[in-house]
Amino acid sequence: MKRRERTRQLIELGGLVAKAGLIEATEDDRAVIFGALVDIAARLRSDDAAQLILLWRRRGQRAFTDMAQAKRETGARS
Repeated sequence: MKRRERTRQLIELGGLVAKAGLIEATEDDRAVIFGALVDIAARLRSDDAAQLILLWRRRGQRAFTDMAQAKRETGARS
């Protein structure tokens, strides 16, 4: 059961990387993507981590909302 949950989590996280456009933006350069993620982790260990989390959460929520809206509009036109 734990293994399935972990697999699902990893798939979902990979989906977020794709949704964020990182694959296309880096031309699927995994070293660049990993480096960016390492940088994010380092920033989250800094003194301004709480502010970064708040900022990134808002951006993420807005992006999810925008994507859902675009999907609804595309579906409505079909």
